[in-house]
Amino acid sequence: MTSGAGQQPPPEPAADGAAVDGKPRIIGIAIGLPSAVEGEVQQVRAELGDPQADLIIPHVTLLPPTAIPPDELEAVEEHLREVARSFRPFGVRLQGTGTFRPVSDVVFVPLVEGEDECSQLEGKVRQGPLARDLRFPYHPHVTLAHDVGDEAVDAGLEMLADYAAEFTAWGFTLFEQYDDGEWRPQRDFPFATGAPGPQPSS
Repeated sequence: MTSGAGQQPPPEPAADGAAVDGKPRIIGIAIGLPSAVEGEVQQVRAELGDPQADLIIPHVTLLPPTAIPPDELEAVEEHLREVARSFRPFGVRLQGTGTFRPVSDVVFVPLVEGEDECSQLEGKVRQGPLARDLRFPYHPHVTLAHDVGDEAVDAGLEMLADYAAEFTAWGFTLFEQYDDGEWRPQRDFPFATGAPGPQPSS
């Protein structure tokens, strides 16, 4: 779940596979990456055979896939606006690699700076209309591959073992999963600075 800035209304539903009336909308909330970092991570994801590589851009998840009734979207967006207003931009540093084995075959790039801010943000996002339990404790990271087997996980751990990147998190983005499985950005929520974030891609 890239991200973008400039407030943009959700696409019209139904015609191209988005939610239709009465059908739950599957949403997620994430912090996007700068284009250069996104490109570097995306190339590795493709090389490792991540089955999600073409369906969702690289990101730091704040809320995993969550089903909401269509008539709750307005309340969700107001909740997200309030959360964004309470935060300021913060620095993020990605460095090295890690894995969630043996719990799951996931290889990722961890945050060595910005982890506390992401954890605080995640806790506020997952309240009100988005209150839900998590299967595992929250651990902010950028996924390189999951459900790819031990060989690919080992390769991912080695490929970016010396990787490092820094950027400023300017806000977060609401994504929606369409019927074709792709996650598309719907609306941005910049932190309270008055400065716009990057423009979302469609």
